[in-house]
Amino acid sequence: MHAGAFDQSEAASRSDVLVFMTPPLDDELEIAGPITLRLWIASDAPDTDFTAKLIDVYPPSGDYPQGFAMNLTEGLLRTRYRDSWERPAPMVPGEVYAITIELFPVANLFCRGHRLRLDISSSNFPHFDVNPNSGEPEGAWQRPRIAHNCVFAEAARPSHLLLPVIPRNAAKGMERAPSPP
Repeated sequence: MHAGAFDQSEAASRSDVLVFMTPPLDDELEIAGPITLRLWIASDAPDTDFTAKLIDVYPPSGDYPQGFAMNLTEGLLRTRYRDSWERPAPMVPGEVYAITIELFPVANLFCRGHRLRLDISSSNFPHFDVNPNSGEPEGAWQRPRIAHNCVFAEAARPSHLLLPVIPRNAAKGMERAPSPP
């Protein structure tokens, strides 16, 4: 496991990672607060994980000729807990579900020329525990299996990311309080 920021560029080429990325930004974009990902999903497994990472993709520079992809925040949902932590429920294989992944709150200024990238996967080991995808009780599984998952992004099933964007002119309208005499 790495300490601190490390380059996430290689994850974008993995076949088990679904990647969404903006074009290079024309202007700065500032975010601060909680990040929420709403997904419409299906799986052939009774239980699986969906993980999400929000990444700031830096353009090429002298220090990083290939650019640099810095993980800002991440989150995970074990689908058996999609409706309740108190009452876990298996999924019906092939049925479509709406799920919500809460990523850790973050503040970041995406500079002009940077890109926002969202990586979705079914595992983030060793940061999060392995899910055997079998639906067996946690910590007592005997039959791990591969889950084949689907994420929908269409009008009828609009998977989307909610970002806490700070308006560009928010600080300009604020006046500084006068100094005491």
